[in-house]
Amino acid sequence: MIQYSEILKKILKEGTPCSDRTGVGTLSIFGHQSHYFLDRHAPGAIEHEIRTGQAAGFPIITTKKVHLRSIIHELLWFLQGDTNIAALKEHNVKIWDAWADENGDLGPIYGHQWRSWACPDGSTLDQITELIKGIKINPYSRRHIVTAWNPAQLDDMALPPCHCLFQFHVSRSTDSGPDWLSCQLYQRSADLFLGVPFNIASYAMLTQMVAQVCGLRPAKFVHTLGDAHIYLNHLHQVEEQLNRDPRPLPEMVINHDINDIFDFCFGDFELTNYDPHPHIKGEVAV
Repeated sequence: MIQYSEILKKILKEGTPCSDRTGVGTLSIFGHQSHYFLDRHAPGAIEHEIRTGQAAGFPIITTKKVHLRSIIHELLWFLQGDTNIAALKEHNVKIWDAWADENGDLGPIYGHQWRSWACPDGSTLDQITELIKGIKINPYSRRHIVTAWNPAQLDDMALPPCHCLFQFHVSRSTDSGPDWLSCQLYQRSADLFLGVPFNIASYAMLTQMVAQVCGLRPAKFVHTLGDAHIYLNHLHQVEEQLNRDPRPLPEMVINHDINDIFDFCFGDFELTNYDPHPHIKGEVAV
């Protein structure tokens, strides 16, 4: 994707060396935003294509192969409110292994905050259920927000949330079709080589899922980054990626029979016409 390559180039050109908790070190910039159109008929999609040369499609990196199976299983795991890696390991998904304790627990991370936010009276709030309800009842509200950043529980988490707050927005249709749904994510910490490709695809997929169960059309995913960085042990890999030409984006087809956000399963997703360059390995900074 052109937008992704632009971030990499910007960090290599403007990034400043920074130390970090992992001890690996990074090149970092602060503050960046990218727009990824999911449907070429969405408002602004054609203009964006003319301006950037990037046609609408499912925003998954094509300059290296991305492990989509892990992305799907992780998102479904979040939506189930799970915070133990056992369910992931059943599907040979290892992306959370480095942070889990001996029992596979990660503390009150994403799934817990999304589905069981602790309230002052001792009860819990299911933010995803409330989100879907809110979009259906009052679609043009500016309060369709889910947050994983719970300051009172950060010390209990194996890893504080990097993608910490997202907001949905419904815009009125100007044709005879349903209204359009967009999602904006604020990501406080963004590992460009390993993490961000997963995050972009995951939230684009979530936008499609929410749009379907709410009777809307997916428009775009807006990705707002706080600390955007490349780890120093990924610089050679990034250079290799930038020497590859981005290819056309594929299409994500999801099972149109699903009308409940919690009923999706792995087999309900099919990525068509994905033709990426070969995978590039990189070590995770823990």
